[in-house]
This record gives sequence, structure tokens and C-alpha cells, in this order.
Amino acid sequence: MIQVKQDLSAALQAALQAVVNEHAGDDGGVAAPAAAFEAPKQALHGDLAITAAMPLAKSLKKNPRELAARLVAALNAQPAVQRWVQALEIAGPGFINLRLAPAAKQAVVAEVLAQGEAFGRQAPNGQRVLVEFVSANPTGPLHVGHGRQGALGDSICRLFETQGRSVTREFYYNDAGVQIATLANSTQARLKGLKPGDAGWPESAYNGDYIADIAAGFAARATVHADDRAYTASGDPEDLDSIRQFAVAYLRHEQDLDLRAFGVRFDNYFLESSLYTDGRVADTVQRLVASGKTFEEGGALWLRSTAYGDDKDRVMRKSAPESADGRKQDGSYTYFVPDVAYHIDKWQRGYSQVVNVQGSDHHGTIARVRAGLQAAGVGIPAGYPDYVLHKMVTVMKGGEEVKISKRAGSYVTLRDLIEWTSRDAVRFFLISRKADTEFVFDVDLALKANDENPVFYVQYAHARICSVLARHAADHPGSPDPAAADLSRLVAATESALLLKLAEYPEMLTRAAADLAPHDVVFYLRDLAAAFHSYYAAERFLVDDLALAQARMALLAATAQVLRNALAVLGVSAPEAMARDAAQADGAAVAA
Repeated sequence: MIQVKQDLSAALQAALQAVVNEHAGDDGGVAAPAAAFEAPKQALHGDLAITAAMPLAKSLKKNPRELAARLVAALNAQPAVQRWVQALEIAGPGFINLRLAPAAKQAVVAEVLAQGEAFGRQAPNGQRVLVEFVSANPTGPLHVGHGRQGALGDSICRLFETQGRSVTREFYYNDAGVQIATLANSTQARLKGLKPGDAGWPESAYNGDYIADIAAGFAARATVHADDRAYTASGDPEDLDSIRQFAVAYLRHEQDLDLRAFGVRFDNYFLESSLYTDGRVADTVQRLVASGKTFEEGGALWLRSTAYGDDKDRVMRKSAPESADGRKQDGSYTYFVPDVAYHIDKWQRGYSQVVNVQGSDHHGTIARVRAGLQAAGVGIPAGYPDYVLHKMVTVMKGGEEVKISKRAGSYVTLRDLIEWTSRDAVRFFLISRKADTEFVFDVDLALKANDENPVFYVQYAHARICSVLARHAADHPGSPDPAAADLSRLVAATESALLLKLAEYPEMLTRAAADLAPHDVVFYLRDLAAAFHSYYAAERFLVDDLALAQARMALLAATAQVLRNALAVLGVSAPEAMARDAAQADGAAVAA
């Protein structure tokens, strides 16, 4: 049906141009709008809708229903319409509802079976994109907010890959800031025998049990390996630098374990400290000063970011304090300055598109970072980079909110959530809403083996199909390949609905990638699973009419393939067998 839609799009474009040309003498210079089909609001209205007649009528100063009639006549003259369309109907002020011929809808089955895992994917196009996500400082375990970010970022990467883009996954973190110093001091306090609540325990220290684990490893002179570093502890509790380096490596290793358990990988790790050691922060400040968009006031250096749409100018370098002997010291840079340097580096590495997946608390940084990039004058376009901001996650268990973790001390960790439920449930749930909406993760719901649980509902559709296909293969050994089935037998209403839903998959992927909206894949999966479950309830599959059974096996095989493909975009598995509360009742729907 993908080819059918392409043929019909070309036919619609030609028909639109013909209608415009017909009225060119009356209103010359009007361009034909781009061909586009929409989904009707109600299935009874048809399979596709055309709304072009109304805006075109306004441009041509014609009655929209009359223009719709002219467009229908022009469409009926197109060979593709004659081949693939059963009826064209005018409705309302000028809508055109299009009913596809059965063969047009049935064609998607052969396309899915022929393309397999490639169905819905575009050929490589050479476009490079960098997606930065998670980017957690190594000061503690990953929390559920990092989990939502990981699920979003990785799914966006997978979406881009379906569209033929080359994707780099990047993890950016600070390995030398105030938080890291707090981590080192907390570990040193544990090494000296202190614990939370003791006199002498640092007020700002991290209190989770993981600090004791780091201290025990350091005392044992352990060696830890992370994806981006390895370090052997000195074992000396007075060696604060060694404690810092060991603690960072230890927690980076722990984060790597969490991310692997979550099915997330990174191609590159970027250290904030490198922006200073490599001189990129200094170079960025020099560029901004040279641009004339900075000024000195109150002993601080400011960026005139209001020139680029920010609501106020921003401090770049804080006012410098005086030392004990009265001399001026260098003030420190505010955090958005290294952010600007970092994004200049991304641009210079050749990434014309960059996506940052961050918490909603980063909203205030967008305008100032983009302003700094414009002021730097390195050719970066306005609106660079793209941002996906997510809200935090509330975890419910046993009907009550869970706020703390023994491991972390003050929050629920990603590892907790995976251990309580499963990787599939966590990934699916955390992508199931728009990123900028609040989300409540219900642990009890994620454990249910029934239709109330959305990830079970989708995965069970795939498992059900695998069961039916296996039974058919057992009953008919050596039966023909599903690709050879007579698809013209697929004419039931529930079959038509399922066929149309399968055909939506490639366009849905393209829209979701363009909108940075992996939740669209979840919505699609739930709709596809619902269409299948309705089909399953309405029709029998293992019937005596072998030709009909073969056609239905082909449709089921295609549905299973698209379920697998879409779940893979989310990093979620497609099991072939699952337990279910009502499993014993399933046999009736497939019996002859």
C-alpha cells in the first residue's frame, strides 16, 4: 500500500494542477497546493480524506463544493485512481472522502513480508545527527528521571536511524565541579569511620549507602573500569585526589551497569573539564567579546543576550573577589558559558543537527545558549540546538508514592524500577506520554498480566499471533509461504481496519522523527494491538477453507512483523509466548 499511496499522491498532485490550470485565466498565478491525504475522523467516512478543495477555492475565489466536484472529475481521469480507488465522495463544505479498492489495502501485506525488518525504514542519506542525553554527573546512582531521559533519547536515536540518518549518542558530564568535590568529601568521611547522623559528618554530604560501597572499594585498593575510564585506588584516606578519581570511576561504572541493563549505549563520553583544559571555553569567551555583544558592569562580564530574544542579559563571568592582599582574582564563568563552548564544538565536529534531551529545569538555559551561539559568529543557524525537555516521574507502589531508595538515600533509582518490574515495562511506560507532561509510574500496573497493562497489551498481541502461526504450521506442515497467499480473501471489516493501520506505520515513523516524538510510536502500537485484538475476537483463523486460512496467516505474519519493528524503535522486546490471566480462553477464537 506504500506504493499505492505514492501513486495516489502523484495522481492527486496532477489533478490539483489540472484544476488550477483550468482556472488560470480567471485568476492567474495561483499555485497548486502540495498533495496530501488525511485520515477521516470517522472510519465510516472512508479510508482517506482530501481537504485541498477548500483552501484552493478561497485562492481561486470559487465555490468549494463546485471546486471539489471539478477535483473529483480530474481525479477520476487518473489511471492510479481508476486502479486503486473504489469511490470518491464529496461531503460537507468540500471534503472529498476516498474509499480504497480492497486490492489497494491488501497490498501492504506483501510489502511488509517482502521488506521484513526494513519495512518503514528509509535508505541511508548521509545526514549526521548528535543526540545528547542522560548526561548525569557521576555523583550517585541514576534516578528515574535519568531513566525517562534515557528512554526518550535512545528512542529518538532509533527513530532517526529509521529515517536513514547516521546518529551519534553522546553522554556529557562534569568530572571536576562542586558536586564532585562533595562526592570526594563524603567518601573520605566514610573512610574515616563517619556515617550520616554522626558528629562531624559533612552537612552537604551524600547520604546513600553507595558512599559506603565506594569507601570500601577505595580502602581495598580496588580497580574499577567504566566505559570511558579506569582507575586503581591508592587506599590512602588522606589522598583526596585519589578518592575523587576513584569515586568518579566507580560511579561511572555503576551508571554503565544501569544503562546496559536498560539497553542504552553511548558512542562518546564528553567531559566538561576538557572544555577548559583544551582552551575551548577561553576561545569562546574571546569570540563573544570580539563580537561586541558583551559588556562589563559591576565587575562582571555580561552577554547582551537580549539582542537575540532573551528576556534579560546574562552574566558570563562573575564579579571577581579580592584576595587577602587586596588583589583582584579571576571570577568564575557561569554554567552557560561552557555550554556555549560545548555546542560550538558539536557544530565544528560536523553535526548540523543536534538534539539535547534534558530535564524541564533546563528550560531557562535554552535562550541564553542559543544567544551565545549566535553571538559567537561561527555560522551556527538560529534555533540550534533542538531541545526535548521532560518532566520528572512520580513512582507509585502499593497505592503509595515511593520517594526514597536505600541505595540512593533520597530518590528512587532506575535500577530499583527495573528490578521491581522489567526493562521492557520501564522503557515502554517512560515513553508512553509526551516528554513535557507529568508521568506517574505505577509499579503495580506494570506487573499486571492483563489488558490494563499497556506494554502487556501490545506484547501479548505479538505472542498471540506467534501462537496462531505455530498452530497453523503444525496442522499444515509444508504449507506455502505466506507471501504466496491469495490476499483478495481479506475482505472482513476488521481485516480492512488492520490493513489500514499497518499501512500507517512508515508515515508515522517519519512524523515522529520530525517531531522528536517517540510517544507517537507507543500510541501507534496501542492502536495496532487494538486493531489486532478486535480482529482476533471477530474472526476465526484456523478454518477449513485453506486459502482463507493462508491469507489470514499472511496478514497475521505482517502484523507481527510491524509490531516487532515498532517495539524495536522503543528498545522493547517482542516475546513469542506470554502468560496471561485468561490464557485458557484463547483457544476458542482460533478453533475451526
